[in-house]
This record gives sequence, structure tokens and C-alpha cells, in this order.
Amino acid sequence: MLILVKIRNFITSENIRLGFLGWVAGIIIWQIISLFSEPEFFPGPWETFLGGIELVSDGTLQNYALISYGRILTGWTLGSLIGIPIGLLMGKFRYIRLLLESYLNFFRFIPALVFVTLFILWLGIGEQSKIALITYTTLFVVTLNTMAGVLAIDENKFRAARSMGATEVQILLHVILPATVPYIFNGIRLAMGNSFMAIVGAEMLAAKEGIGYLIWTSRLYLKTDWIFAGIITLGLMGFFMDKVLTNAGSLLLKKYGVRKASINKREFGQQAS
Repeated sequence: MLILVKIRNFITSENIRLGFLGWVAGIIIWQIISLFSEPEFFPGPWETFLGGIELVSDGTLQNYALISYGRILTGWTLGSLIGIPIGLLMGKFRYIRLLLESYLNFFRFIPALVFVTLFILWLGIGEQSKIALITYTTLFVVTLNTMAGVLAIDENKFRAARSMGATEVQILLHVILPATVPYIFNGIRLAMGNSFMAIVGAEMLAAKEGIGYLIWTSRLYLKTDWIFAGIITLGLMGFFMDKVLTNAGSLLLKKYGVRKASINKREFGQQAS
């Protein structure tokens, strides 16, 4: 009974209703615009749905989506595992920050797609070059957010911990990490979005499989319904991953008493800056 009540509250909540109405309005506008164009150039919702069914029926869409997911998750994980310790070190030690910050600020403004050709020359046209591109894209976002989290810690917390005899390792585990977890979470969440943008370009230019490859090659056959289906699939993939990260992050952050609202505010502030 309790589960049914929760489901009913979820369905009848204002956020769900408004979100649903927004999607319905978007589909209606899409359909109206498509009436003034040929389906070969701007397919409507129904034509896109049929194109998606065509891709699903032979397994192409599912296979390419899984391949893109694998590349994204591998590169994103590597970038996060490298970026978090670098960010912690840069935030904790001033000399390391002074040594690396200029490189960080230099390379983070260079789009990942610029390195596609170089990564192919260095690593070949296989999976390594795509994964390296995602790792590059993820690294800077995670590093900067982690470093910002360390720098935001009140210096009095360090003094208090040292006055009680805490070692540097204990300070790291019991002061720095709990305070930076919200920043790290926002960093890896933002990096996931960047990873999706990078993988599409990489697959368009240097792949024979993946959603980006599907979108790019569909133009050769004037299959814009496939292009739209690929774009929608990317959006759904990203939406799903963001929900998974948000829910997993909420469970983790509850341990440190961080509310979801404060997370979103911090993320908005970082994006605006």
C-alpha cells in the first residue's frame, strides 16, 4: 500500500506534470515544423519513430549505443581516477598547484576534438584513441572541481585537526575528503556531459561503430530519420546516465549531510563561472 501511495505521489507531483507537458509541447512544435518541410530533410516524430524501429529491428541502434557507452564509461572512469588525486594534491599543496595550474588552464581551453588526429597517429584508429579523448575531456573538469573543493575548506578546520594530533593522512581522510566529496561529485557529473560531446565527434571522424558514426554516415543515404533517431538516443543515454549519477551521488552525499538543493546550486554556480 505504501508503495502505491509513493507511485501515486510521484505521478501526480507538479514537477512530473510540468515535465510531461513540456515534452508534449516540444513534440507538437516538432510536428508542426515538420509539416513545412520534406521528410527527407526534416522528419517528424512519426517518421523518426519508424526510423528508430528500423534501426532497432536489426540490432544496429542497441549495438552502437552499447559501444558508445563503453567508450564513454572507460574514458570517464580513467579521467576521474586521474583527476581526483591530482585535484586533491593541487588543492592541498601550494607548490604543486603553482607548478600545474598554468598547464591546467592552458589545456582545458583546447577542445578535445583538436587532438583526434594526433591521438589516431599516436594510438591508432582503435579504441585507445577514443578512450584517450574521453579521458582528456574528463580530466580537467574533475581536477578543477576537486581542487576547488579543497581550497574552499576553512583553514580553521586544518588547525583544529592538527591541534588534536591528527596526521596528514588523517586530515586527508577525515577533513579534506568529506568536504570535497560534493565538489568531486559535481565534477564527475559535469565531465560525463562533456564526454558525450567528445565521443560523438570522435566517432564521426575516426570510427566504424557507435552513435556518432551512425549519425555521420546516415547523411550519405539521406536518412535524416536515422540521424534524428541517433540524436534522440544520445539524449536518452545522457539523461539515463545523469539520473544514475544523481541517485548514486545522493546516497553518497547523505552520509556527509549535503542536500540535493545545495548540490544543484553549487553546480549552477560552477557552470555560470
